[in-house]
Amino acid sequence: MSVETTTADLVHAALAGSRDAFGSLVESHWDRLVRLARSVVGDAEAEDVVQDSLVVAWTRLAGLSDPQRFGAWASRIVFRRCLRANRRQRGRVALDAIPEPSQARDPEAALSAWQVLARLAPRQRAVLHLTAVEGMTDAEIAPVLGITPASVRAHRRRARAAVARIVRGGGS
Repeated sequence: MSVETTTADLVHAALAGSRDAFGSLVESHWDRLVRLARSVVGDAEAEDVVQDSLVVAWTRLAGLSDPQRFGAWASRIVFRRCLRANRRQRGRVALDAIPEPSQARDPEAALSAWQVLARLAPRQRAVLHLTAVEGMTDAEIAPVLGITPASVRAHRRRARAAVARIVRGGGS
């Protein structure tokens, strides 16, 4: 039995009302979904966003047209929920993101990867994550984010240019 068949079988069982089957789907995709959410909303909210997304996935499972594509479908739900979480968080700054006064005066202070990524647009962070961490192709990323493969390439190009500017000290 292939992974796709197993996933499809679990989806069919979940559609028939098996919470255990849906639990198995969640277990098999949890880590990847949390990594995606972390790349877009950060550590603090990632698991909450994924849990919220999986509740939505459970209630909308009948709308999944291809049971073998559960992973991409769930990823898209997570990504959209991440965008909503980012909109709610606009204007808020975590206290640990504000440098200490002594660090603020130090131009040589190192930037963490998250500080750099946090300055990118959420879709750009997601494209970089799905490319670099998950190893997905443009054709695989496109349906997850609801954009074309050409848009995936454009977002990646803009993200890389922005990261280069940030690292050189040119801001966002």
